Amino acid sequence: MVASLDDTKRNAIAVKLASIKALQQLVIENEQLLLKEGLDSEIADRIRNFIKDDEKNLGVLETVITQYGIQAEPKKNVTEFIEKARELFKGSELSLYEKVSQHELLKHQIVMSGLIVHKAAQKVGADVIVAIGPLNTVNFENRAHQEQLKGILEILGVRELTGQDADQGIWARVQDALAAVSGVVGSAVTQNSDKKDLNIQDVIRLDHNKVNTLFTELLQSNDPQKIQEYFGQIYKDLTAHAEAEEEVVYPRVRSFYGQDNTQELYDEQADMKRRLDQIKSISPSAPEFKDRVKELMDIVGDHVRQEESTMFAGIRNNLSTEQSEQLATEFKAAKARIQERLGVVTESKI
Repeated sequence: MVASLDDTKRNAIAVKLASIKALQQLVIENEQLLLKEGLDSEIADRIRNFIKDDEKNLGVLETVITQYGIQAEPKKNVTEFIEKARELFKGSELSLYEKVSQHELLKHQIVMSGLIVHKAAQKVGADVIVAIGPLNTVNFENRAHQEQLKGILEILGVRELTGQDADQGIWARVQDALAAVSGVVGSAVTQNSDKKDLNIQDVIRLDHNKVNTLFTELLQSNDPQKIQEYFGQIYKDLTAHAEAEEEVVYPRVRSFYGQDNTQELYDEQADMKRRLDQIKSISPSAPEFKDRVKELMDIVGDHVRQEESTMFAGIRNNLSTEQSEQLATEFKAAKARIQERLGVVTESKI
C-alpha cells in the first residue's frame, strides 16, 4: 500500500467539504419549503432561482470532493444541527420572517466554511488549491443569495410588524450590493451561467490539472518522505480517474470517437497503471525513482493532450449540454465509489 498525502490536515479539509455539502443539501430543502409559504410572486421567483443555483452548486461540491480525492462524512455536530434545523423549519414555531432569517444565516455559514477551506488549502498544498478551485462558484453564489435574502427580510419584517408593504426600493439596494460582490469575485463568477453543473470536459480537465500539479511538486522536492507521499497521491488519483473513465466515459464516446482512438486511450491507461505499479516498488530515495516518474509524467501528458483535443472535440460535437453534464454526474459517482474501494474514506471523529 503506497503512502499518500491523506494526513491530518487533508482529512480535516475533507470533513469540512462533506459538512458544506450536507449544509448545501439542507439549503435546497429549506427553499423548497419556503415556496409552500404563499410568497409574493417576485419573492417566489427569487427563491426558485436560488434553488436552480443551489442544485447546480451541489453538483459542483460533488465535483470538488471527488476531485479532492478523499471521501468523508460530515462532522457529528453538523449532522445534529441539520436534523434540528430541518425539524424547526418544517414546524410552525417560526414565523416566515424568522425562517428566512435562519436561512440567511445558513447561507453565511456555508460561505464562511468555503472561505476557510480556501485559506486552509494555501497552507496544505498546491494540488489542494487546484482541486477545490470550483468552490469559488459556490462561495460567490451563496454570498449573492445572502444579499438578496436581506432584501426579502426587509420586506417580510416590515410586513410582519406593520401589516404594510415595505419600500420596494429595497431591491435596488440589493442589486447594488450584488454588483459589489461580483466586482470582488471577478472571473470566478458563474451565477449568470445556464449550466446546471460542470460538464464532463470540465471535470476531466480538473483531474488533469491536479495530477500535473502533483507531478511538479514531487519533482521539485528533495525530501524522500514527501516524494513518497506525493507519489502516493498521484497513484490514487490516476487510478481512480482511469478506472472511472474506463467505466463511464470511454464506452460512451466510442461510437463517435472511433474504435481505434478509444482503444488507444484504454491502452495508454493500461501502460500508465503498469508504470505506477513499477514505481511503487522503487525506493523514493533511489536515483531512478524520479527518472521513472518523469517518464510517467510524459506519458500522462501525451494522454491528456489527446483527451483534451480530439476526444473533447468529439464530445462537444456529439453530446448535448445536458448529456455532457449527465456524463459528468456518472463519472463523479463512479470515481467516488472507486475512491472508497481504494481506502480514501475519512470519518469524522467529532
